[in-house]
Amino acid sequence: MGDLHMTENMKACCAASRNQALGKEPILGCSVNKSVQGLSREKDLSGMVLIPGGSFLMGTDDKEGFPSDGEGPVRNVTVSSFLLDETAVTNEQFAAFIEATHYVTDADRFGWSYVFHSFIPEETSKKVTQVASQTPWWCVVEGANWRHPEGPDSHVKERLDHPVVHISWHDADAYCRWAGKRLPTEAEWEYAARGGLIQKRYPWGDELKLGGQHWCNIWQGKFPDKNHASDGYAGTAPARSYLPNGYGLYNMAGNVWEWCDDWFTQAYHLSAETINPKGPSSGTARSMRGGSYLCHKSYCNRYRVAARSKNTPDSSSGNIGFRCAADI
Repeated sequence: MGDLHMTENMKACCAASRNQALGKEPILGCSVNKSVQGLSREKDLSGMVLIPGGSFLMGTDDKEGFPSDGEGPVRNVTVSSFLLDETAVTNEQFAAFIEATHYVTDADRFGWSYVFHSFIPEETSKKVTQVASQTPWWCVVEGANWRHPEGPDSHVKERLDHPVVHISWHDADAYCRWAGKRLPTEAEWEYAARGGLIQKRYPWGDELKLGGQHWCNIWQGKFPDKNHASDGYAGTAPARSYLPNGYGLYNMAGNVWEWCDDWFTQAYHLSAETINPKGPSSGTARSMRGGSYLCHKSYCNRYRVAARSKNTPDSSSGNIGFRCAADI
C-alpha cells in the first residue's frame, strides 16, 4: 500500500464515505428492498435495556473535544424513557434478518465496501486498485460485505457473536423496522452511553485505562501502520466484550461506530429543542457515535462519549455497525 501519511483534514474523517471512491456514485434515495416493506417479525425486546428518562448534560467543552464537530457547548437535555439493545447487532442477528427478508445491503448492491488495509487477505489485496481519496488506509474491496468483512476470501462464520459491519444507514434502518424497533437519536445514544455518570469522558469515567485495565476496543500502537492489540483485539471484538456501563450496555466506546437516526449538523443544537431532540429534518449525512477499533488519541480520538462523526447514508466499511432502540 506504500506509506500512509496523515494530514489534519484526514484526522477529521473517521470512516470513509462511498463518494470518496472516484467514479463511484452514492445512492441518494432510500435503499429499502420491497421485500422488507410490510414484512416484520413479532417484536422481541429480549436483550434490550430499559433506559430511565431524565435530564443530563449533553456534549462537552473538554480540551480533547472537537468544537468543529459540534460537540459543545454543554447543554441540559431531557429524554424520555426508552429501550436500547445492550449490544450492537451481531452477525448472527443480522443473518436472521437476511434469511427472513432476502434484503440486499448497500455493500452488496454496489458490489464493494471499504476494508482497512491491514486486514485484506494477500490474494484479495492483489486485486485492490482504489483507495478512499482522503483516507488511503481504506481500500475499495470488491465483494466485501457483512458476510465477507475482508472480501471474498473471508467469512463471519467464526464471528457470529461479533457486531455486524459493512452496514449502511439504509441497512440499519431496514433491520430496525423489520424488528419493530428504530435507531436511537443522538441524544438518547449519549444519555445511555454515559450510564448515569455526569460529564465523564468515557462510559466508565475519565481515565482511559481505569484500574490499569482496558475498558474498550480501540487502536493500540501507531496509527495507521502498527496495532499491537494490547486490548485483546486488532479488529472487532465480540459484542459482549469488556465490562458494561452503569446501564448494562456493552461497548458504548470503541469496537464499531453506531448509526443514529439524526441527520448530522454542526450547529443544530445551538437553537434546537432540548426535550427529546431528534436532529434536523434533512441533510446529506447521518450521525454516528461511539468510535471503533480503529480510533486512537493521536488520530481521531472519537471514542469519547460526547464525540460525534458522520457519513453518507449509503456508506459502509469494516468498522460501522449499529444497535436498536425502541419506544416503551
